[in-house]
Amino acid sequence: MGTADDVQHFLRTGEHDTHCRAWPGDRLERERRAHEELRRALVEEVQRRTVTRPSDERLRGLDIVALTRRKVAPMVRGLFPALEQGAVISLLEKSVVFLTPTNISHVLRQSPWLSTAWDLANLYLLSVGGELLGEQAPLLLGLSEGTTCYVSLSYFDETFPFADYLVHEAAHVFHNCKRRTVGLPETRRREWLLDIDYRKRETFAYACEAYSRILETGGSRQARMALADDYVASAAPCDERVSLSEVVEFVREAAAARNGWKRILARCAPPTSAGTRASVTEATAARRHGPEDLGGPPSPTR
Repeated sequence: MGTADDVQHFLRTGEHDTHCRAWPGDRLERERRAHEELRRALVEEVQRRTVTRPSDERLRGLDIVALTRRKVAPMVRGLFPALEQGAVISLLEKSVVFLTPTNISHVLRQSPWLSTAWDLANLYLLSVGGELLGEQAPLLLGLSEGTTCYVSLSYFDETFPFADYLVHEAAHVFHNCKRRTVGLPETRRREWLLDIDYRKRETFAYACEAYSRILETGGSRQARMALADDYVASAAPCDERVSLSEVVEFVREAAAARNGWKRILARCAPPTSAGTRASVTEATAARRHGPEDLGGPPSPTR
C-alpha cells in the first residue's frame, strides 16, 4: 500500500511518483498497485464530492452520434478530399463522450494516464458544481486524448454564441490520430490526419470552433464577416496557450474565404510548409477582398 501522503498529494495535484516507490514489489508490480490505488481514491473522492448531486437528464433521448456528425461534418468536408471524408466522419461521430454521473467512475478507471484522469475528474466536478480537487485544477469544459473527446455537460448550458467545445475537441483529433488508424493511405510526409504545427494546435482548435459557429448562422459572406466582427468584439482573452491576435486574424480570414477551413489549416501548418501555403492564400485574399483590420481576443478557454 502507498502512503496516505502519496494518495493525498495525487488527489490535490494530479501528480505522483512515476517510480511508485511507496508501493511494494518490482517496478511493474509497483506501478500496477499504485495506479489501481490512486484511481480508486480518485473515484471515491469524486463520488464523495458529488454524493448529493442528482443524475443529469439532458442526455436522455439524445442521439450523440447524430449530434456529433452534424457538428463535425462541415469541418471534415472543408479539410479533407471527398474520398477521405467518410472515414474521418465515421471516426469522429463515435469519439465524443459526455461526462455524466453514470459514466464518470468508469471513465476515471479506464483513462490511460493518471494525470488525464485527474483532469477529467475536475472537468466533471466543475460541470456539476462540485468542489475542485485542488487550487491548481484546470477549469476545463472539454479534453481530447487520442481519438476520444471528453465533453462537459455544461455544453448544453453554454450561452457564448461562438463557443462549441465539441468542435474544439474534435479538431484536436486531427493531430492525435494517424491516417492508417482510419484506413487511409500513409506516407512518410503524411502520417497524421492533418499536419498542424505543435505550437498552434490550440490556435487551430479555437479558430475552428469559432468558425464553425459562424458558418452555422452566417449564410452569406457578408453575414459571416459581420459575425466575425461580433466575435472580435465579444470574445474574452483567457487562454495563455494561444496568440489572441492570431486566432481572430485566422477567423476573420476564414469568414471571408470560400473555404475558410483550408485557410485556418494553412495558417497553422508547420514552418517547413506553412510559408509557401500561407503566402499564397494571403496574396489571394488580398487580391479578392482587399486589406483587413485584424485584431482582438478569442473565445473562452476549455
